[in-house]
Amino acid sequence: MGDQPELKLYNTLTRKKEVFTPLDPDDVRMYVCGPTVYDFAHIGNARPVIVFDVLYRLLNHLYGQDKVTYVRNITDVDDKINARALRDYPDLPLNEAIRNVTEKTANQFHADVKALGCLEPTHEPRATEHIDGMIKMIETLIDKGNAYQAGGEVLFDTASMPAYGRLSNRKLEDQQAGARVEVTDHKKNPGDFVLWKLSSGEEPGWESPWGRGRPGWHIECSVMSKHHLGEIFDIHGGGLDLIFPHHENEIAQSCCAHDTDRMANIWMHNGYLQVEGRKMSKSEGNFVTIHDLLHTEKFGGRKWPGEVLRLAMLMTHYREPIDFSVKRLEEAENVLAKLERRTRQDESDASSKAISPIIVALLKEDLATSDAINRLSILSGQALSDALDLLGISFSEAKSQLDESEIKVAISERLVAFADKNFTEADRIRDELLSQGIQLKDSKDSESGERITTWEVKR
Repeated sequence: MGDQPELKLYNTLTRKKEVFTPLDPDDVRMYVCGPTVYDFAHIGNARPVIVFDVLYRLLNHLYGQDKVTYVRNITDVDDKINARALRDYPDLPLNEAIRNVTEKTANQFHADVKALGCLEPTHEPRATEHIDGMIKMIETLIDKGNAYQAGGEVLFDTASMPAYGRLSNRKLEDQQAGARVEVTDHKKNPGDFVLWKLSSGEEPGWESPWGRGRPGWHIECSVMSKHHLGEIFDIHGGGLDLIFPHHENEIAQSCCAHDTDRMANIWMHNGYLQVEGRKMSKSEGNFVTIHDLLHTEKFGGRKWPGEVLRLAMLMTHYREPIDFSVKRLEEAENVLAKLERRTRQDESDASSKAISPIIVALLKEDLATSDAINRLSILSGQALSDALDLLGISFSEAKSQLDESEIKVAISERLVAFADKNFTEADRIRDELLSQGIQLKDSKDSESGERITTWEVKR
C-alpha cells in the first residue's frame, strides 16, 4: 500500500475533516464525557463509549499505548441522582442513599462496558473528587468578570464571551427560552448558566465562598479535563446531544478561566440512536438498557452477547444516526459467526498479513468502521484477529478463558457478600463474571442448607 494516509477526524467546531496533529506526539490527550450515575446506562449511552474506545485503540496503535491519555469522567453529583436516592432509599440519610445509588450504578456501568469490549480509560475522575478545583475555577471566573452571583446561584455571564455559540453555531441573541435553556428572572441573559447553586439542609453540599452548595453540570468537565489533560488538549468527544449546551458551556468557562482561544483542538460527536425506528423513551415503551440486552430477554425475546452489540454499533458510521433493531443485531451476529470461522483458518501465505494496513487506513479516515468491517471478509487467521482486536471485537469463547482460581476467588467473595447481606455487591460479582462468559448457578446443600454456587462457561 505504500505510505499510510494521515489520520483525519471530523471537527464539529470547523464542520470539516481535519488532519489530526497532536499537540505533543508523546502525550496524545482525549476527554470524553461519561455517565451520570443515577440509572443503568441505556443503549444510547453505549454508543459514545464504543466509538471513542475504537478511537482510543487506534491512537494507541498509531502513537503507542504509553503515549495516549484517555479521560472519561463519572458525574456523581447531580439533581437526578438526588431524586433517585430519595425514591429508592427513602428511609436512609440522603448522603448514604446517594452513595448507594452512585456506587451501584457505577459498578453496573463498568460491568456493562467491559462486556461491550471497551478498554478502561487512563483516568476516570469523579466529580465529587474535584469540588475544590471547581470552586477555584468559579472564583477565577468571578474575578475576571465572567460570572456573577444572583438568586442564590453563581452564573456564567454568556455576554462576557464574544465567541459564545461557535461550537453549536448559535448566536447569543437567539438564546431564548427553549430547548435545554432554563430562563429565570435573576439571569442577566437567558442563556446564562449555573456554576454553583445553594443546597438546602436535605441536599448534598460543600462549603464555598457563596454558601453551602453544589456545582453545576458544565463546570465539572472543565475542571476534570484541565486537571488530567491541561488547559488545551487534543480531542474532546461525546454524543451529538451534548454540543449544546454542555460542550458550548465547557468551552466558554474554560477559555475565559484560562485566557485561551480554545479548549480542545478537535471536537467529535457521535450521531443519535433510535430503537426500531422510533426515538427511545420510557413513554414509548422502547427504553432498553445495556444490562437488559446482555442479561434479559426484553429485546427480541433473547439475550445478546456484548460483541454482537458492539459490532451492530460499528456497522454504522459514528456520525450517522443509527436504528438499533433486532434485525440489525441478527445481521451483526451472522457477520460475527462468519468472522469467527475465518479466524480459525490458516493464512494461505504470508502476504495476507499485508492486508491489515487497509483496515488501519480506513479507520484513519474519520473512523470509517462500517467500511473497515466490510473489508474484514478478505482477511483470515491472525491478520483477521489483529484487525478485529483493533476494532475491539472478540468472541465469547475467548472471553471465557478465565483462570479457574480467579473464578473461585470471585465466587468466595460473593458468598461473603451474601453472608454480610451485601446483595448489591453479590449481584455485581455475578454480573461481572457473566460479562466474561461465566454463568453462576446457586443451590442449597440438602443437609446443611448452605448456599452452593457452581459455574459454567456460556457461549
